[in-house]
Amino acid sequence: MERIPILRMGSFLLVTIQVDLYDRLALTLESDLVQAISKTGAQGVLIDISAVSIVDSFMGRIIGNIASMARLLDAYTVVVGMQPAVAITLIELGLTLPGVQTALNVEKGMQLLQSRIQVTASVEEAPNEDDDAGSPE
Repeated sequence: MERIPILRMGSFLLVTIQVDLYDRLALTLESDLVQAISKTGAQGVLIDISAVSIVDSFMGRIIGNIASMARLLDAYTVVVGMQPAVAITLIELGLTLPGVQTALNVEKGMQLLQSRIQVTASVEEAPNEDDDAGSPE
């Protein structure tokens, strides 16, 4: 059975889709990616669709599902390399892809993931003002 490779790059997973996704392959990618996030503890997923010329409503839903599942597993999703025709098709189909951020290319996508993770880390490390409320000075 054909599979889309999932590469680990530090705390991110990189998926490059270079073939047209038929239904079974898309569902397999969804499952494989969610398992890879869980197994590796990845903080981000970058999906490169620059070789994809057509996106139908099913593939749009799969990308949205991947982003939702990744978020539940504490990972952000960025889709890169979207061709103008694909963007037009997604809008015409009424697919907004909630939870999916986009960037023009892999480099900008990686920068976006890095900044999201840094912002999340700084929020988690910020001291809670209520912690000192009852302590004597």
